[in-house]
Amino acid sequence: MTSPVLVAGGTGFVGRRLVAALVEEGRSVRVMTRHPDRYDGPGTPVHGDVAAPATLAAPLRGCAAAYYLVHSLDSADFETRDARAADAFGAEAGRAGLEQLVYLGGLGRDGDDLSPHLRSRREVEARLAAGGVPVTVLRAGIVVGHGGISWEITRQLVEHLPAMVTPRWVRTRTQPIAVADVVRYLVGVLGHPDASGRVFEIGGPDVLAYAEMLERVAAIEGRRLPIVPVPLLTPGLSSYWLALVTDVDVRAGRTLVDSMVNEVVVTDPRIREVVPFAPMTYDEAVRAALREREDER
Repeated sequence: MTSPVLVAGGTGFVGRRLVAALVEEGRSVRVMTRHPDRYDGPGTPVHGDVAAPATLAAPLRGCAAAYYLVHSLDSADFETRDARAADAFGAEAGRAGLEQLVYLGGLGRDGDDLSPHLRSRREVEARLAAGGVPVTVLRAGIVVGHGGISWEITRQLVEHLPAMVTPRWVRTRTQPIAVADVVRYLVGVLGHPDASGRVFEIGGPDVLAYAEMLERVAAIEGRRLPIVPVPLLTPGLSSYWLALVTDVDVRAGRTLVDSMVNEVVVTDPRIREVVPFAPMTYDEAVRAALREREDER
């Protein structure tokens, strides 16, 4: 593809890393933002807002593909907002004649009683595709990297608490993945003939319970973190408790905590046939996140 690639959500946790990787590959990248005058990263900033459909035609015009990395987890009505935004973006992408949309969604078995967060991610997949452009979906669980909400919850709990009082759902299994590997997959599926219109599951090599993830971070940092399960600690109470010991937004934290009841593990590894490489282990991803945080200080 020689036409520009648009990244919606290009200033976010995953998006800014993706933009840098695409530019490094020699791609012409448009970064959609509500405030292009404030943008100072790689790529070309263009004005656009998924909540204002009239602003989407200009940034999409002339593009062959677009990434959709948008969510509204910090809003009380995030499901409604995300559904409307996906409708608008998918429809405008269709009118612009794009060849591919790439969306980063969430892991979780379709037959499970999915949390509102994961259910919303599934709905966005369908609404983006309704515009007629083939959508490549990458479903991920916890993404480990400096600045990511899930990672910040993990790191700050380990660093701020002498012991961890937890509900039973910390035994739920997940398959974390390094943010650098998420970006590698996102770049790899762009324009790939075997990725068009397909759903892929992505994860690192380790399947861990949330409690094990906390214990590993503690070990890497040379800390002790005794974990005491408390069955009556509900997700609702947990989210308020998180607000006391971390600086993560309460509403976004609650949304993610609600999702921790769902097992998020890769069951279909076919992405390895399309974008073959060996992802980082959880410990490697943690060390990379800690190094990046230290480098920014």
